[in-house]
Amino acid sequence: MGEIACESPMPIGPQPGVKYPIMMEYCGNCSMPFEFCENYPDFEGCKKWMADKLPDKFDKLTTDDGADGEDADGKKRQKRGGKGMMKAKKKEAELEKKIILSIAPRGKKKAVTVVQGMKTFGIDLKVASKFFSSKFACSSSVTGDDEIVIQGDVKDELFDVLPAKFPEIDEDLIDDIGERKRS
Repeated sequence: MGEIACESPMPIGPQPGVKYPIMMEYCGNCSMPFEFCENYPDFEGCKKWMADKLPDKFDKLTTDDGADGEDADGKKRQKRGGKGMMKAKKKEAELEKKIILSIAPRGKKKAVTVVQGMKTFGIDLKVASKFFSSKFACSSSVTGDDEIVIQGDVKDELFDVLPAKFPEIDEDLIDDIGERKRS
């Protein structure tokens, strides 16, 4: 068997003039190295964090040449999405604060209770679903944007349980629309 001599372009071992171990500093807003903050969608948040916490690094961060998605030529560069891309939160209009209870048939003799509108009161749907599961000894899940499905017909008990558990919900704000098909 022949030996293959391969010269590596990268030097092996420690570099002269470099202090080891190399200490990397990361941004507290985006958790990336400071050089990559300008590529993060929330660059303004990184700037604010850096101005508060590390003002000396903030001065070295960037110039106005590459800011706002423009190259040195003045052309807009493509902004790429990916794992780090943050979705803009939608501004929710003031919706009517009302909880709607309904029964949806499931099979021949089975039914599920659908609770809608709890998000308008600022209630975390996962926490509410977990509470309903333990309270009614059944399965419940969050489906859709503002909907909790509870297995079984527990609509009558919900009129008492909701105001007791969540004080911001008044009994007058709970509306029963009867039986309907789930969409």
